[in-house]
Amino acid sequence: YRRRLSYNTKSNKVILTKTPGGKLTYQYATKKTQVSKCGDCKRPLRGVPAVRPTKLASLSKRVKSVSRVYGGSKCSGCVRSRIIRAFLIEEQKIVARVLKAQAKK
Repeated sequence: YRRRLSYNTKSNKVILTKTPGGKLTYQYATKKTQVSKCGDCKRPLRGVPAVRPTKLASLSKRVKSVSRVYGGSKCSGCVRSRIIRAFLIEEQKIVARVLKAQAKK
């Protein structure tokens, strides 16, 4: 290890690399990134980069999300089903109201 931490922890992984001069040196490996996943179906989100949280903070809002309702949080299929479900619930309410009005007559 080249830094002060001498334990084989998750954040202290090293890779042996050969320099242009022919020497073998240690290079510190960055942690693997996880792709953002949909909150409902847990499938990977398209259009959202898989980067570490520190890098994510420096990216602009346009890069981190998709220009859609729930963009960068839910996938398109789940958003579509949410919209359809909400529409059908509203339709049911209207039908119930109409049936109640007809029953009064």
